[in-house]
Amino acid sequence: LSLPIVGTKDHVSSFNRENILSFFNARYKSDNLILAAAGNLKHEVLSDLVGQAFGSIYGETLPSQGNAPVVTSKVAVLEKDLEQVHLIIGTLAPSATSPHRYSSFLLNAILGGCMSSRLFQEIREKKGLAYAIHSYLNPYMDVGSLGIYAGTSEERVQVVVDLILEELKRLRNNPLSEKEMVQAKELIKGNFLLSMESSDNRMIRLAKNEIFFERYIYPEDVMASIDAVSAEDVRNLACEIFTPYTITLAATGRISEKDLSFNFDN
Repeated sequence: LSLPIVGTKDHVSSFNRENILSFFNARYKSDNLILAAAGNLKHEVLSDLVGQAFGSIYGETLPSQGNAPVVTSKVAVLEKDLEQVHLIIGTLAPSATSPHRYSSFLLNAILGGCMSSRLFQEIREKKGLAYAIHSYLNPYMDVGSLGIYAGTSEERVQVVVDLILEELKRLRNNPLSEKEMVQAKELIKGNFLLSMESSDNRMIRLAKNEIFFERYIYPEDVMASIDAVSAEDVRNLACEIFTPYTITLAATGRISEKDLSFNFDN
């Protein structure tokens, strides 16, 4: 996932008709296809149309997916003549099917997922060290990642990195307040309900439910699962993923690796 899925220039240049047909025939067959729809239509009518259009498409059996790679802590810096230094600090996170995924939603919201989050308030609003700073989740089938992005000047990079790491330690070592938990839950539930007003989002959610769970998860079940997460659940997750063995830093700009001190200890 760290590399562009399109491939290299040489690989793309080498593609021919046989390559593309082979790829299509192996993957685009009825056993591998999920078709989701939302709007003014009847399920029975759509099912008949899909059967007529795709029911006779057969292909090869794909090999099973490999295991998730082992993640280790590292620092990667690309020196580039840019106005700002762009950096990401990342670590492992629960997968899209993990029972801890709702805890990760709350952890992300509290850390840097909104304007009232800790990182946004501390680094941007209070100290003015970065215009853009936020955290985000990438949950996949077998593994997930949590990333923190910041854009700052080369003179402030070390201070920003140190403040981010300090906030990760605070989340791991100190109890969360009831106020933060309530705010994070209301934010996540509110965004979820707003997303349900879009037919596109409903369609995408249907497809993801089939891909990840092979069943439909009702909105009220999502809301109940969010409400069921405790402050201790979030803190336990922080202890699990914010470790010296998995925290990674990537940066690009007018900076070199020797300019950065990156030490996340227990």
